[in-house]
Amino acid sequence: MKALLVDLETAWRGGQNQALLILKGLPAHGHEAELVAAQGSALGERAKESGVRVHFVSRGLFRLPASRKVRELVRGGGFDLVHANEAHAVSAVWLAAAHKHIPFFISRRVGHPIGKSRASRVRFESAARIIANSKWVAEQAASSGAPRDRLTVVYEVAEIPHLFTAAQRSEARSRWGISGDAPLLGCLGVLLPDKGQEWLIRALAQCREEFPNAKLLLAGDGPCRTKLESLARELGVAEAVLLPGFVKEVENVYAALDVFLLPSFFEALNNSLLAAMAYEIPSIAFNRGALGEIIENEKSGLLVSGPDVAEICASVRRILQNKNFATSLGKEGRQRVEQNFSAERMVDGMISVYEEVLRNKAKA
Repeated sequence: MKALLVDLETAWRGGQNQALLILKGLPAHGHEAELVAAQGSALGERAKESGVRVHFVSRGLFRLPASRKVRELVRGGGFDLVHANEAHAVSAVWLAAAHKHIPFFISRRVGHPIGKSRASRVRFESAARIIANSKWVAEQAASSGAPRDRLTVVYEVAEIPHLFTAAQRSEARSRWGISGDAPLLGCLGVLLPDKGQEWLIRALAQCREEFPNAKLLLAGDGPCRTKLESLARELGVAEAVLLPGFVKEVENVYAALDVFLLPSFFEALNNSLLAAMAYEIPSIAFNRGALGEIIENEKSGLLVSGPDVAEICASVRRILQNKNFATSLGKEGRQRVEQNFSAERMVDGMISVYEEVLRNKAKA
């Protein structure tokens, strides 16, 4: 089997990590894979470094350069399938009319409804499979008109890391100015209104009444940064809220944390939460979107209903006051990721979807 993946995103996000895992995983299972990527893209460069054949194209002119390259490859490259990994790639592959020659796969990672325009609909109707990264995303797509019989769920993943040593943890905490056993809460993500970081600041202000040395590390940048800084000053916790901006070496964040929190209102899935659980960090998340598909409440983490400061603080208290409970949540969280969200499981699932479609095509 020879697959052509198309991804025109220039930044490195969770979707691009998944694409790289597929590109590396297919050859490990005896298949071939190549990539069409945007010039200067993080995915393209990392894939090239990994030995993947990459076809670099410009993202300009309504995705026409990418479309021309896809058309050229599909007609002469011996590919069995083409997989669009993000929205720009979907447009380019569809414009190339690749679906008229080989099966067309679309990755779907957002919970927003599919566009109502005819142009949006025909793209999804031309797909052999729409691969959602959670049951919630699949249902959102189906409810907005995607063909249910072509929707398949393949969970995205976190690579299972080595656990941090005591020395690594101590070094990371020193980097953020955390002394002794002072509690450090935190999360990673873009600072946006729907990511809910303001509720963690509000919760910290209340939690510090009981845990006066507690601090909150919000790794990431975004348009809400100024608002969050103002809120921290207003609540008198500015010195306890760390806003370092974008952190390239995210291991330094995870290694320092006592509790990971994810206050997102609208989450298709979340790689930061998966990574925290894989590192055995006791985790708390809003029970919104697909987050309830990741955490088994009270077993592999804690789910809270939403922006309820008292409820968030109660969950933090349970973890900080009960080390045995915290340890159990951490170990169960890692096991949950290993069993359901590992890279090997994702690649196997993707290959199964590809092979099923190709078998059905051969029978037709």
